[in-house]
Amino acid sequence: MRTRGALLTAVGGPLEIVDLELDPPGPGELLVRIGATGLCHSDLSVLDGSRVRPLPMVLGHEAAGEVLEVGPGAEFAVGDHVVLSFVPACGGCRRCASGRPALCEPGGAANRAGTLLSGARRMRLPDGTRPHHHLGVSGFAEHAVVSGRSATRVPADLPFEVAALFGCAVLTGAGAVLHSAGVGPGEKVAVFGLGGVGLAALLAARAAGATTVIAVDVVAHKRELALRLGATHALDGGPDVVGQVRELTGGGADKVIDTTGVADVLERAYRATDVGGTTVAVGLSPPDRVVTLPALGLVAEERTLKGSYLGSGVPRRDVPRFVDLYRAGVLPVHELLSGRLSLDGLDAGFARLASGEAVRQVVVR
Repeated sequence: MRTRGALLTAVGGPLEIVDLELDPPGPGELLVRIGATGLCHSDLSVLDGSRVRPLPMVLGHEAAGEVLEVGPGAEFAVGDHVVLSFVPACGGCRRCASGRPALCEPGGAANRAGTLLSGARRMRLPDGTRPHHHLGVSGFAEHAVVSGRSATRVPADLPFEVAALFGCAVLTGAGAVLHSAGVGPGEKVAVFGLGGVGLAALLAARAAGATTVIAVDVVAHKRELALRLGATHALDGGPDVVGQVRELTGGGADKVIDTTGVADVLERAYRATDVGGTTVAVGLSPPDRVVTLPALGLVAEERTLKGSYLGSGVPRRDVPRFVDLYRAGVLPVHELLSGRLSLDGLDAGFARLASGEAVRQVVVR
């Protein structure tokens, strides 16, 4: 079928809105009408070249839509509403079998190659060139062919612009708090970086019963939003932030979440964590960045530093749970929406994201 999508042909952009021809979905695949797609720093990192991906590529990985066509063997029906997540979990590799589908080996290999889980590329330009898929989704388009392993059903009355956020921001941020960090009632939590992922982490920390939630960001309006969403304190992330967190918590936070992907910030987050506490790295750093930490504290202070990819979660288990929490008013993720735009407005939207002006913008149809 004929559709349109946002194509990146060279690092630095711009994105070009192009006509695409989509192949029919293959075995286990779906044709999805995209209802909304969020703008995330993971897209921005491909645009600016800090994450190298094969080009040309249709970007967008945080999306929701309606199933229009089902390939042989896919466990969905026409009319299903789905959230698309950025790791297509095969279900059979050793990582999936151990309950860690975010680390799926075939899914990761497909994402690095810019293909669907099957190894196929289902898009075609008018000259016959086949663009690459971004993280198995390529959601900056009117339609997409995806693996059914990238999809999770959601209620049909959930607005697409909200549903899309569950595919990355909520899975990653809330998952980092609830799964990776294991935040519990009465704990003291700090969140460094208040984009969509960081604010989703803040909401989850409050939902988990944290009594102190410290929000850290250099952008003032994000700190103000964090306070409205339940942060008990908001700090500007300056050179004295470690001392400020330690003073507010009486020695350091029990759990600290770093969503920035900036090595220096991760080092501060670690130093702001209390003895016996856990620091969780969520943001993706450029591959050449190095973090330097005092080795003795890992042992003598029983510190934990761990990574969290896709919130260390299981999308088909966690998306429905998080949606239920949203519908119950416990995770008001709609508060993260800071703008709606069309495909033609993507370049301006990414400029707002890069400057810190926006939290979570969505492309809507």
